[in-house]
Amino acid sequence: MGAFEYSQAREIRDAMRRHGVRYLFIGKSGAILLGFPDTTQDTDLFVDRSSENGRAVVAALNDLGFVITDEQTGEIVRGKDFIQLKSGPFDIDLIFSPDGIERFEDAWRRRVDVEGFPVRYLDDIIDSKQAANRQRDR
Repeated sequence: MGAFEYSQAREIRDAMRRHGVRYLFIGKSGAILLGFPDTTQDTDLFVDRSSENGRAVVAALNDLGFVITDEQTGEIVRGKDFIQLKSGPFDIDLIFSPDGIERFEDAWRRRVDVEGFPVRYLDDIIDSKQAANRQRDR
């Protein structure tokens, strides 16, 4: 897969909006949308953990061209902490429990809207990277 592109973000935003999904762009893709120069190979989405939202996520991903297995559907609907999807036009990581923040509602209240993209607040992105404590994020 190639690097994250703005056009992918638009496709995600539009599909998620059509299905009423509550989510935030996070990680490097979120930082890129906030204007910070960087690259990433996938899109990280912090998804509100509810079965209704999970079903909407599956429908949106299907619209985007992802092939979602029954097992993955079950994981998404129940809000498994981390799901990596490589079965579509680009790679997406669905994160229901990111490092450094306990509740989706807390992040949602602090979100930043960038041209219709709901993006996790930059300080929250940095806090999450610090909490994960991965060498590549340092």
